[in-house]
Amino acid sequence: MNDTTNQSTLGQSESQMRKGVLVYAVLLLLKDGEVYSSEIIRSLRSAELIVVEGTLYPLLNRLAKEALLAYRWQESEQGPPRKYYWLTDEGKALLADLKKAYRTLHNSIQTLEKGTNK
Repeated sequence: MNDTTNQSTLGQSESQMRKGVLVYAVLLLLKDGEVYSSEIIRSLRSAELIVVEGTLYPLLNRLAKEALLAYRWQESEQGPPRKYYWLTDEGKALLADLKKAYRTLHNSIQTLEKGTNK
């Protein structure tokens, strides 16, 4: 493999890993209560998990349709109304399940990094 192929494979793999944890990351951001959608984007960007807004809004809509999130509109004095999201009971249950799944996966990767041949 050449460097170009390696970079392409790395980029694709990294993108898939980010997509794989995005639901978990969004639920983590909402675990303490209502959050404005722009704050979710800002937090995901600062954690280097999302680059474009177009990735988040379809995900938030899907999670709301699946009754994992609830939302409300609030009028804003400085522009258009703001949409605030929070976890439903179903969303809290999914968050707990994803936390366990993430820890299991993390532990599995750590085991592989340490080496399985003894």
